[in-house]
Amino acid sequence: MATPFFGKRENETPTALRTGTTGAYGGVNSAGNGAASAAQAAVKAPVDAAANSATAPAREGGSKLTVGPNIKLKGVEITDCDTLVVEGLVEATMDSRVIQISEQGAFKGSAEIDVAEIRGEFNGNLTVRQKLVIYSTGKVTGIIRYGKLVIEEGGQLSGEILFGALGAVVKPVVPAKPGLQAA
Repeated sequence: MATPFFGKRENETPTALRTGTTGAYGGVNSAGNGAASAAQAAVKAPVDAAANSATAPAREGGSKLTVGPNIKLKGVEITDCDTLVVEGLVEATMDSRVIQISEQGAFKGSAEIDVAEIRGEFNGNLTVRQKLVIYSTGKVTGIIRYGKLVIEEGGQLSGEILFGALGAVVKPVVPAKPGLQAA
């Protein structure tokens, strides 16, 4: 489908223009169903986006950052990212919802997340508030806190492993000694 920026379409009639919807910059969606095309969605005015965000449900997957193969991302802080997909190397501090590390991927640093799916390597401080899944090719080392844990046969987990990742480090229960009162 040619865009109006590169010339007129020869088959287009004024009737087709009236039945289609227009985007923020006058582009026409000839489907006529009110849905904006991908190109139009990319150039919509911020006012349109604000109006739609109040009524539209959250997109499935939300914001997603993918660090592709052979890419090295070092010395950053990653926040407000719903899903981080690691196919290369990431050395960072992260607070997000989901991390997915592919077989070739590696993450070094600190991460506080809801769900972790590890097929590659993680090394550092990992706090998983909900569920940590280590697949057969996955290797996790460091200080690991988790809510639920699933390890596929062949998956590796080593370091300081703590159950209960609800924001605080779980303190061991020490029995009170006779003659001393707990404050």
